[in-house]
Amino acid sequence: MREYLLTLCITAAVTYLLTGPVRKFAIVAGAMPEIRARDVHREPTPRLGGIAMFFGLCAGLLVADHLTNLSQVFTTSNEPRALLSGAALIWLIGVLDDKFEIDALIKLGAQMIAAGVMVMQGLTILWLPIPTVGSVALTQWQGTLLTVALVVITINAVNFVDGLDGLAAGMVCIAAAAFFLYAYRIWYSYGIEAAAPATLFSAILMGMCLGFLPHNMHPARIFMGDSGSMLIGLVLAAGAISITGQIDPDALNLYAGSEKAAVHQTVPVYIPLLLPLTIIAIPAADLILAIVRRTWRGQSPFAADRGHLHHRLLEIGHSHSRAVLIMYFWSALIAFGALAYSVNSASMWIVLGIVILSAIGLVLLLLPRFTPRAPRWAEGFVPPRYRRRRAVDEPALGPAAIVDEPAPAEEERRTPVVAGVAGVNGATAIGPRSRFPDRRNAGTRR
Repeated sequence: MREYLLTLCITAAVTYLLTGPVRKFAIVAGAMPEIRARDVHREPTPRLGGIAMFFGLCAGLLVADHLTNLSQVFTTSNEPRALLSGAALIWLIGVLDDKFEIDALIKLGAQMIAAGVMVMQGLTILWLPIPTVGSVALTQWQGTLLTVALVVITINAVNFVDGLDGLAAGMVCIAAAAFFLYAYRIWYSYGIEAAAPATLFSAILMGMCLGFLPHNMHPARIFMGDSGSMLIGLVLAAGAISITGQIDPDALNLYAGSEKAAVHQTVPVYIPLLLPLTIIAIPAADLILAIVRRTWRGQSPFAADRGHLHHRLLEIGHSHSRAVLIMYFWSALIAFGALAYSVNSASMWIVLGIVILSAIGLVLLLLPRFTPRAPRWAEGFVPPRYRRRRAVDEPALGPAAIVDEPAPAEEERRTPVVAGVAGVNGATAIGPRSRFPDRRNAGTRR
């Protein structure tokens, strides 16, 4: 565990330290597109955050290769090299897209090629555990097609959800944390070495996201862009492919009896692993809804719009930060709920806890305009919007007069900010970032 934590910390540190210089490079390189109608942010913000994340990935793999226990992953398996090859290709395409806006079909083809590169180097699905049937061995073509489909779906699911500051990085970090706990349990508790690559991939993925999040939280100073969203989507898919299609269910030896009985009774254990869609269920649902919505309107499935789940949270009245936290809550509930169920599927307390937390999440969705107020003693530790309004004594109105804080103008509208104007978020490497008192009055649209 210590070596995994060391790898995670090194990956996070390298990603965090490189994001600042990458931001300056993105500004100089002009990777600051104009604000579009569907964008939520109000100021031109540089992209290319995926550059720092990719070098964090490389640093994590390099450190793991020189550690005593983790170095065995590189000697017994070719999967880390396969991941690095596919990640380098998808990252390069993402960098070009952040700068030059590559066509969606070209990016789709590059995603398939990156998945094919990993398959050629051994990172592929070999068999699947199917209830009442057993372990079904896949042919080479079946394994290749399923692997490519899994990679493409996961990449685009993460890319679709990357619409708010800190949303994609946080949700993938939550999914990676749940995935790490499960993979580590299989590797450590059952002594299955085939689970070590997936455990390593999850630890590195957590480090990439944690190192980038401080720069990407609202208001974001830099975006990961497609170079980052496609990269972390590929790493997440690689971990799922590694542990799902490489580990024989019978190796767990959880139950005695026939192969059918063993696989049937261990199905709850594989719920988080059969497809990564269970741990990124929110991005996957957003992806499916977007395809159905756009196709129903006669549009291309790749056409951008304002119908994503995070857009709808903003439209019903949630603030930017609260919308992100709500998405975090549902991602954690699904990911860790599936993890808990896989550990002990017979416990009714787990099901009851998931139901109660789901009810709490629904209540949060229905209270978009509720703003909690911190107690007086804690007001110095919370943002101003959570503090109580203070009474102000005005001599002209009398000592007992109370004047509330002025409300923002109801029809305040913004003029699109042009990149390069001093003081805007991302226009200079350092400088103030403007803030609006109320998102609904800022007139932003995405």
